[in-house]
Amino acid sequence: MTARLQPTPGQTVGPFFHYALPYDGDSELVPAGSPGSIRFHGHVVDGAGAPVPDALVEIWQADGSGRIVRQPGSLRRDGWTFTGWGRAATDNAGHYSFSTIAPGAVGGSAPFFALTVFARGLLDRLFTRAYLPGDEAALAADPFLNSLDPDRRATLIAAVDAQGHTFDVRLQGEGETVFLTYPGHGPAH
Repeated sequence: MTARLQPTPGQTVGPFFHYALPYDGDSELVPAGSPGSIRFHGHVVDGAGAPVPDALVEIWQADGSGRIVRQPGSLRRDGWTFTGWGRAATDNAGHYSFSTIAPGAVGGSAPFFALTVFARGLLDRLFTRAYLPGDEAALAADPFLNSLDPDRRATLIAAVDAQGHTFDVRLQGEGETVFLTYPGHGPAH
């Protein structure tokens, strides 16, 4: 064979997130109902606003004092060890939910949850942040938020509800969530 075949774009197969990645307690960074626990939840939607029922959302966060957990054991759910990491699959309505604590501020940033989203049709995961509302001075001084167009900042601010905070992730289209690019990972949308 003398002709060389041209490479083609990667193909997505699956997703198989719901089959192999969820585990008992994956979305409970702290037990629900424990002192200081909140619910952090929302929906993952596509560009038309339709729910994405087969997405997986991961969060990383500091503890309430702003300390980042730096020890092994993120999968441990023993009822008292806060690991700062969790994973939640979306349901048929595109809804995800975590039982956690409100993160503290880290290094001059306003308090936020770091999110990673895996979903069908994505060749690479997406990274974003969900900032806690309420402290307008901290949000106004946050270096990352200040680097964004003022009209886009609202896509990164969670809302308060009766259980804690809600944050919807819009994958594309009008009101698309701001996504971040990290070295070594694919480009953001």
